Amino acid sequence: MASAVSDSSIGAPNPSAILLDAGGVLVFPEPANLLPSLRGAGLEPDLAALERAHYHAMAAQDREAVPPAPATWWRDYLTSYLAACGVAEASCERLATEIAQHPRRYGWAHAGLGVKDGLRALAGLGLPMGVVSNSNGTVEADLRRVGVCFVPDGVGSAGGGQVPEGVARRAPEGVEMGVILDSAVVGVAKPDPGIFRIALDALNVPADGTVLHVGDSLRYDVAGALAAGLQPVHMDPYGLCSAPEGHPHVTSLAELAESLRPNPR
Repeated sequence: MASAVSDSSIGAPNPSAILLDAGGVLVFPEPANLLPSLRGAGLEPDLAALERAHYHAMAAQDREAVPPAPATWWRDYLTSYLAACGVAEASCERLATEIAQHPRRYGWAHAGLGVKDGLRALAGLGLPMGVVSNSNGTVEADLRRVGVCFVPDGVGSAGGGQVPEGVARRAPEGVEMGVILDSAVVGVAKPDPGIFRIALDALNVPADGTVLHVGDSLRYDVAGALAAGLQPVHMDPYGLCSAPEGHPHVTSLAELAESLRPNPR
């Protein structure tokens, strides 16, 4: 396993803000949507194994010479994900295609192991925080629904303050964010630096190397943060990064929070 921050130290010891990817940092594919297919293949992975499969799938995409086509991203991701879960290689593409052809609600709405505690630890640093996600228009509502984080109604909302009916009828749980951006809503996606500028404008924070962006993808998060002039932090709990030089790595949000906490004198 990677030794995280010790691999290459974070270049902003006094960060001005923290931006977070959603998938692979805060939430993961909903296990209930995938376990029936995995059980049909004779497998019974636990939640930790499912999360590990996600990072293997993202690392496989990062190793490709060209980005996946939007129309096949989910199928391609699932092919690598299923292989990492132990599905026989000859069956992965067929099974991935079957799953991709029958999308279900809340596909990326499962809070990761330790995410809520780690996010609370980051929030305890008192820095402006936001979420910047390549998604399909559902990320803000999904994060709120599973109690990970939220934007106060009408403030910094990727949906213009419109919270879906039934989601905001009770006090939200989780960590309050200054902004939650969804690429499908704002019309620009990582690695385009424009999506980071939108987030930082909402937080009233300048775009520079004191801003951290935490994500699980070299192609979208690390490259996008660098293009925007920010400090990327690669969420890489299994040491799978194919180009680890030049940016720090962490294994969890809790580890990141600990690394940023001022040392007592």
